Amino acid sequence: MAAAGPSCLLALVFLAVLLPGGAPLLQASQTWTLLKVQQLLGRPPALRHWRRTTDFCGGGGTVAPSASVVCYGDTVTQLHIAGDAGGAPPLPLNFSLGALVTTLSRLPDLKVLTLSGLGLWGPLPGKLERLAGLEIVNMSRNYLYGPIPRGLSRLQGLQTLILDDNMIGGEVPGWVGTALPALAVLSLRNNSLAGTVPESLGRAPSLRSLVLASNNLSGNLPDMRGLASLQVLDVGGNSLGPAFPRLGRKVASVVLSRNKFTGGLPAAELSSFYLLEHLDVSLNRFVGPFPPALLSLPSLQYLSIAGNRFTGALSDKVPCGDNLRLVDLSSNLLMGSVPACLRPGGKPATVVLSSENCLDRGDGSQHPSPFCQNQALAVGIVPRHNEKKKVSRHAGFIAGIVMAVLVAVSLVGAMAFFAVKKMTMEGAKTRPSATLMEDHTSTSSAYPSKLFADARYISQTVKLGALGIPPYRSFSLVELEAATNNFANSCLLGQDSYGEMYLGKLSNGASVTIRSLKVKRNQSSQSFNRHIETISRLRHRHLVSALGHCFEYDLDDSTVTQLYLVFEYVQNGNLRSRISHGTEGRKLTWGQRISAAIGVAKGIQFLHGGIIPGLFGNNLRISNILLDQNHVAKIGSYNIPILGEAAKSEGGAGSRHQTDSTMLGDKIDIFDFGVILLELVSGKPITSIYEVEIMKELLLWAMAEEDRARRRSFVDPAVSKSCSEESLRTVMEICLRCLAKEAVHRPSVEDVLWNLQFATQVQDDWEGEIRSGDESPVSSSRTARSSRFSR
Repeated sequence: MAAAGPSCLLALVFLAVLLPGGAPLLQASQTWTLLKVQQLLGRPPALRHWRRTTDFCGGGGTVAPSASVVCYGDTVTQLHIAGDAGGAPPLPLNFSLGALVTTLSRLPDLKVLTLSGLGLWGPLPGKLERLAGLEIVNMSRNYLYGPIPRGLSRLQGLQTLILDDNMIGGEVPGWVGTALPALAVLSLRNNSLAGTVPESLGRAPSLRSLVLASNNLSGNLPDMRGLASLQVLDVGGNSLGPAFPRLGRKVASVVLSRNKFTGGLPAAELSSFYLLEHLDVSLNRFVGPFPPALLSLPSLQYLSIAGNRFTGALSDKVPCGDNLRLVDLSSNLLMGSVPACLRPGGKPATVVLSSENCLDRGDGSQHPSPFCQNQALAVGIVPRHNEKKKVSRHAGFIAGIVMAVLVAVSLVGAMAFFAVKKMTMEGAKTRPSATLMEDHTSTSSAYPSKLFADARYISQTVKLGALGIPPYRSFSLVELEAATNNFANSCLLGQDSYGEMYLGKLSNGASVTIRSLKVKRNQSSQSFNRHIETISRLRHRHLVSALGHCFEYDLDDSTVTQLYLVFEYVQNGNLRSRISHGTEGRKLTWGQRISAAIGVAKGIQFLHGGIIPGLFGNNLRISNILLDQNHVAKIGSYNIPILGEAAKSEGGAGSRHQTDSTMLGDKIDIFDFGVILLELVSGKPITSIYEVEIMKELLLWAMAEEDRARRRSFVDPAVSKSCSEESLRTVMEICLRCLAKEAVHRPSVEDVLWNLQFATQVQDDWEGEIRSGDESPVSSSRTARSSRFSR
């Protein structure tokens, strides 16, 4: 019996492998396929543990929540690979999305595919049809562009298609609603889709969730009353309208915000939506009475009608549903009082926003009642009673006023004409001739260039004084120690190879940035004086300006051992935080982005020619462009002379950079500025030279043809609908020129400025035409104006 023990044990192990309870090994060919996928994706962190010996079907390939492999038998049925929540940079230029799909096609039983936030780039390939068994596809948060390929229509079993946060352009294909009978979830949020929503989507038999938010779609939505399963509709952030969509009664969430819907809400239809939990119609052009019955919908939790022109008087006795959690009534023309059920004592768990109406609040957050009455009349919401009687009664009086005004204007115009004529004649007597001015110019050229540099500096100092920047001065070490609590770690902002950066507060309450620099003993006093003279002139509206310096001396030989440079403190974040890393509502508008770019260009212009000698090779990065409280862009890090000399003395990378700067001059900074422009336009964070090349290729593709939809597909969806075509094209073209491979082909900073200022002008003209033809008194009073802060 003892001899039989080992044999029995082996038999049991063998049976355990064969029985269904044991996890069979994955087919060798599919193991190879997964390792090939790992290679094509650049071995992302989530897949670095994959090896030839990994037991994929036994859970060895899973690292929750980033990677997961699910098998049925010895074949892969589900593959999930996801990058970080913030997404990944584009994969290198040698990446091929087509090759990746071809490799995946070797998994014939694959039903669920997630490739999210991995840096995939290129047109979405029609080869996906080779994965005939796919039921769920999620390729969100990548850099996919081009139209949705027709090949996807052959995936008859496709139930979920998620392509959020890409750059997909073209139109929503008409075949989506008919060729994919099993499609239940379609999510194309935050892309560059244009055109209308196809009527076929109103006939998609299985559709439960339709998300088309943050695109460039327009026109009315199709009739969706026949979609018995539809629960979620999110089309916010487009140009859809004017008609309110026709929906089935079982819908649970409807988001129509930031569109062009007009007219009144269909009160009778909405009151029958007994499953509705979320309704957002904010920032549209709805008018007419607000239907109070919405507040009593039994399932409603969230309601926002903010930013429209709803009228009517609310009553204390309006009933509310038991599930309400947030109600936003702000920026309308409502009168009366907030219903008792929405007051703190009535529903303490409900957040209620109601500012900028004409309600009886008494807290200063409301307009006076006549405001809402007049605005309702101005936009034609409320009928003008006895209008004909008023017109006939006052016709003669108004005509008299008009005649008097015309006569007064004529007299003023005549007086102004003769006054200007007289001034022009006197000016002609005293104004020097063009020849004389030229002679003075040529004579003045004999003066040393330092005189003109000083003149520019004095002029700039006067301007900075007007902006509230104090004059440059010498600080004592005692002042700086007091400002930083003796250079406490709590005040440390960061450090690099040159020294530390501290946040300080001076005795007058002003916040400053203090840079502590270690000094080589072999540097002469003349060298210090020369550098301090240059640093003292680094003061410009679009630079983080120098405010002063402080020397720390050795007590034995009185040599300088430490140098402290004091700069203004800019506390409103950097430019990237308001572009690619910006949150909803905090991203800069198109006009603000151009203005920021103009500010950076003016800062570069000053660094190159506003001081002598000019500073080049400033290592410009969008994360180093800071914004003050007025959104004025300031270059926060530039080539301070003493830093460049220190790097050169150490013979490190800085010396090579200094040599390159001398050889290429301003063209290095122009290229870096082009990278900043690239991020301003696309809204995508760019952190490596590989990403620059890929995004440049995408920009070339977008500009290759006179195709408006293709151009818009490259633009950050947050601004793509609010920029004029000519302004956008101008910025794109100058961006491409800045990124030219050969430095000699890049434009001068003056050329860049001219183009950006032209883009601003045409944008202003375009916005003015829209406002004059499309905006009502109410909307104009609450629309945020694009700040032009760099003219």
